[in-house]
Amino acid sequence: MSSDPRSVSKNVREKKPSDDLAFADTAYDFGATVKEARGADGERGSQSEGDRRPTLMDQLMEAKPAPPPTSRGRRILMGVKKWGIRLAAATIVLAAAATIAAWLLIRHYEDGLPSVAELERGYRPSQVTRVLARDGTTLAELFTERRTIVRVEDLPRHVTMAFIAAEDASFYEHEGINYLGIARAAVVNLRAGRTRQGGSTITQQVVKNILLETNERTYGRKMREALLARRLEQELCPTCGNDRKGRDKRKDKILELYLNHIYLGHGRYGIEEASEDCFGKPASKLTIAETAMLAGVPAAPEAYNPKRDLTKALARRAFVLEQMRAKHFINDAEYEAAKNEPVRLAATREVDSELAPEAVQIAKKLLLELEPERGPHGGFTITTTIDPALQQATRKALRDNLSAYDKRRGLLAPLKAPAVAQKGKPKPKDVPLFEGTPKFESHKILTGVVTSTDDVAGTIDVRVGTVLGSVRLSDYKRYNPQNLPPSQFAEVGARIRVSLLAPIPNAVAQVSPSPDSAPVAKVPLRLELGPESAIVVLDVRTRHILAIAGSYEAQSGGLDRATQSRRQPGSTFKPIVYSYALHSRRYTPATLVDVTPRAYAGGYKPSNYEGWTAPDPLRLRDALANSVNIAAVNVLEDVGPANVVDWAKALGIESTLKPDLSLALGSYEVRPLELAGAYATFAAGGMYEESRIVTRIVGPDGKDVDLKPLPPPRRVLEPAEAFVITNMLESVVDRGTAQRAKSLGRRVAGKTGTSNEAKDTWFAGFSPEIAAVTWVGYDDAKPLGSGETGGGTALPAWIAVMDAAHKGKPRAEFARPPGVSTVAIDPKSGKLKAEGSEGDTIDEVFLAGTEPTETAEPTPAGGEADAGSLTHAAPEAPPPLPTAEPGTDL
Repeated sequence: MSSDPRSVSKNVREKKPSDDLAFADTAYDFGATVKEARGADGERGSQSEGDRRPTLMDQLMEAKPAPPPTSRGRRILMGVKKWGIRLAAATIVLAAAATIAAWLLIRHYEDGLPSVAELERGYRPSQVTRVLARDGTTLAELFTERRTIVRVEDLPRHVTMAFIAAEDASFYEHEGINYLGIARAAVVNLRAGRTRQGGSTITQQVVKNILLETNERTYGRKMREALLARRLEQELCPTCGNDRKGRDKRKDKILELYLNHIYLGHGRYGIEEASEDCFGKPASKLTIAETAMLAGVPAAPEAYNPKRDLTKALARRAFVLEQMRAKHFINDAEYEAAKNEPVRLAATREVDSELAPEAVQIAKKLLLELEPERGPHGGFTITTTIDPALQQATRKALRDNLSAYDKRRGLLAPLKAPAVAQKGKPKPKDVPLFEGTPKFESHKILTGVVTSTDDVAGTIDVRVGTVLGSVRLSDYKRYNPQNLPPSQFAEVGARIRVSLLAPIPNAVAQVSPSPDSAPVAKVPLRLELGPESAIVVLDVRTRHILAIAGSYEAQSGGLDRATQSRRQPGSTFKPIVYSYALHSRRYTPATLVDVTPRAYAGGYKPSNYEGWTAPDPLRLRDALANSVNIAAVNVLEDVGPANVVDWAKALGIESTLKPDLSLALGSYEVRPLELAGAYATFAAGGMYEESRIVTRIVGPDGKDVDLKPLPPPRRVLEPAEAFVITNMLESVVDRGTAQRAKSLGRRVAGKTGTSNEAKDTWFAGFSPEIAAVTWVGYDDAKPLGSGETGGGTALPAWIAVMDAAHKGKPRAEFARPPGVSTVAIDPKSGKLKAEGSEGDTIDEVFLAGTEPTETAEPTPAGGEADAGSLTHAAPEAPPPLPTAEPGTDL
């Protein structure tokens, strides 16, 4: 069915101009042009108008033209144009203002930003300083953050790629900020309604953790972080260049900072420490699977650490491996192998902090002296002279010896309240209680009374004067071998010795110390029931400190009585006096010495404390073996106290000594280490050498730190003199005050020592290989008690140490040097044996030229020898004293 063309034409002709103004205008102009063209060219064809079908062009030409715009339209158009211009101008102004504002904002946040150049020059993060024994055993790890720096070029490619895949896949492409990553994280977080994904790049994390050192969540911090990230990418390593290779080198340096600084849980910082902790190997030996597991940790260090939650750690490992494969960092075969690799976690390696804290403290002090700038940041390896097995035996010997004393003196739990006087019997004497308000700064030991106990908290409350303190019983297993609860450890009313562990919070307040008054404060207290001890063990040949123990507790930072405490050495000082007497050639082991007590100049009147009561003169050897005090004082008076003071300094005694007669009995305090050095000089044939405990320090850069040069060894005694005094000291063990030491079955020499009122007990001695000193006493010089002596209180620990030091070694003899002669003498007079004498004779050693020249009176059967004076061949003046050098540098 066809439609009428005219009707179509009519519809078109009747089209209103208002329907489409723009289209009508165009049609009008176009139609006029066509009509003009037809007028010029004439009519085409002979077909009549009625028979011809109208074309589209005909319809357009017949359409009515639109009227021109009205004045109102023109005003609207002009307004639009005017506002367009204004809008464009405003836009330009706003853009300029925004640019200026942005510039000012950037300048504001740039102000005070850390310097990237300073980071490159001065990046010294806290690392672990390791203190090692002589065999490489770790004695301590010192750190504020447990970290060990590694170079990125020393790590396998899969280690770096794993962290990049997990944290910042486009790390090598962006310039510090990943805008696409930030947008993606924003979308994820908006959908989740919480922060689920971060947009920070590795560079931004380095900036945040190292340069800004803050975790605050503010726009200001993010702005500073972004600015520094760009700056870090551009300015780090100025010598790297600006080409692709130089840019990659800068990226490597940033990645190295990141891998060494990040926290990876379980107290470990950086890839190296985390690798050692989790897998027991350096980061350079990690497998792909192990690396992926560690790379998943930074997102939540404590949650994803495999030693905390292996299930979560495995899930993170799977995610990182997927990322590595997706980014083509590993191939499919490597992915499958890593995905199926079983996890082999390393056992937690705990350093025995109680093994040698004294040695660690000395090593740390030396490091800070040598490296005051770098030392606090760590990263050093300090090798010491400590023998771990002997150190452990030394600590055990010290503790066992003190425990024996505690048991012997009734210091173990349960502690009873003072006994009530029974009818017809006097009340037992109580230890007086401290009165007043104690001061922490005085570090005194005080006597308090137990007021209450708490089995749940494990504490004992003790009233000390006006202060109420608390003892945490678990810290003092020494006195509680049965592990009793506080209520059974000490009765209320029991009197116990304590010291303050912290200042009193309200020390200015004063309250009457009556039982009914309220205490002014409550402070932590240290239990001070028993004595303390110190032991030093030296290698005679090298003068290395093989073992050192300065307390029962073995606490880091505690008082090291072996090197820090000075105590009266008692009779252990006598060999120093006698060795000078031998050196002076005024005395020999056979010289008779008066032992009768008398008053000396200045009213000094010593006694023979260790029980010698015989009135007859003694040979010098027997006076030493039996520790007869009067003999030592007489010898000192004869040879001159000032000479002996200089002699002691030459032997390494640094402590202050005064030239008076009490010096002979050890009245001036010395350190155990000093005394050990002097005895080691005897054992070493008269050569003094400073003891040492640190043999090497390697810095974070792998280079050795220069140690302070030790003074050269110096000769104090001639070898013959050292042999004679050693031989005399062997008599102390053979038949004197240290006969217990014969149980060792070895050639050992030494001397017991007990100060006044048994406040200090000592034994100092040596074998041909090892010298050792043991001290036992209370820190506040409280008497140890009746019957406590060097031979009974200190010697047992020395024996245990020497037994451990010589285990498995052949028996050695003290080498006899030239210049020593052996002569048969009469034991009573010290003279040469008389011809035809039927009395006993003994062999005695002498320095060549000092042998006796007189002959003893013949002794008839059952008779006694004449104990007259002796005449020795002696030089007019003794050999010169060696010059004392500065003290031992630890």
